[in-house]
Amino acid sequence: MLNFIYYPVSFILWCWHKVFGFVFGDNNAIAWILAIMFLTFTVRGIMFKPFVNQVRSMKKMQEFAPELKKIQKKYANDKQRQAAEMQKLQREHGVNPLGSCLPMLLQIPVFIGLNWVLRAFSIQPAGGGPKTNNYFFDQQGVESYVNAKLFGVNIGDAIHHASVLGGTGGGWNWHVAPVAVPLMILASVLTHLTARHSAARQAAAATDANPQAAMMQKLTMYVFPLGVLVFGAFFPIGLLVYWLSNNGWTLMQQRLVYTRIDKEEAAKKAEAKEKRDALAPKPGAKPKPGQKPAQQPKVTTEDKPEGGGATAASSGNGKRSSKAGSPHRFAQQPQRPQNGAAQQRKKPGSGGKNSGQKGSGQKRR
Repeated sequence: MLNFIYYPVSFILWCWHKVFGFVFGDNNAIAWILAIMFLTFTVRGIMFKPFVNQVRSMKKMQEFAPELKKIQKKYANDKQRQAAEMQKLQREHGVNPLGSCLPMLLQIPVFIGLNWVLRAFSIQPAGGGPKTNNYFFDQQGVESYVNAKLFGVNIGDAIHHASVLGGTGGGWNWHVAPVAVPLMILASVLTHLTARHSAARQAAAATDANPQAAMMQKLTMYVFPLGVLVFGAFFPIGLLVYWLSNNGWTLMQQRLVYTRIDKEEAAKKAEAKEKRDALAPKPGAKPKPGQKPAQQPKVTTEDKPEGGGATAASSGNGKRSSKAGSPHRFAQQPQRPQNGAAQQRKKPGSGGKNSGQKGSGQKRR
């Protein structure tokens, strides 16, 4: 029914088992463990670009989160209109709310396919007799997997083989617990750490504005790790290795991608700052055509020097002089003295005592 999933998964696993089987031997459990790990890395490498798009999408949602909050507040009583306006805003910014879930959704078919392929190694044919093939694996490959043991436990065994997950035989296999339980705990811890690291990058406003993202964040941080710890008892050793490798890859990938995006954002901010500084007028330079000059502080009578020499409107050669301290050398308008303290003009002929004496001397001559 799902052969379109099983065959590609088994093919990738077969290729990596051939590589590591050449080094460690086909029947060595290390070859199978490494083959499962590199199957995980291959799938995650294919999904690297969607993951980067997911991070950029979350970054954009943080930028217009205040606008989403306004829409939620404006249409609080009309949920249908609210959803329509939010979708419209997301389309305008080129953000797909389901894009953040795409990498996780793509991993589900791989998980299902690997679970079935690993369990199918132990399922005997209906007519009896030895199992001669398992998708891309021939009879030799089947026998190699069945005989591979890790610390005395077959990598296809689980603590409990649940029939709903494709298990056969049923019952509890407690001899598998010493190997399976540490893998379950490590897988659960890594699942929580990857979700926590991702949540730390999201602003609270962005998660509040996007209920889907907030709900998915809580699921990945608490429900998924708990699910691995509980339902890991039903997973074979090989599947636990896949889960552990998958979350280890995710944590490393998040750190690398987030660091790279942070550097890009810092470079963009530095470039924008350089452009603003280049367009801004330098101190003392004339403003460009159409550019408003910087406003100068108003000068009061207390700041003016006595005699008005520094603020004279014109100099002896008839040229207009600028006010001291004006970076643009704009002519300043003379200000009226306060409280009527203007200089009194002398009337013609009223020269005072000295002028009178001078006049009398001329008559005597």
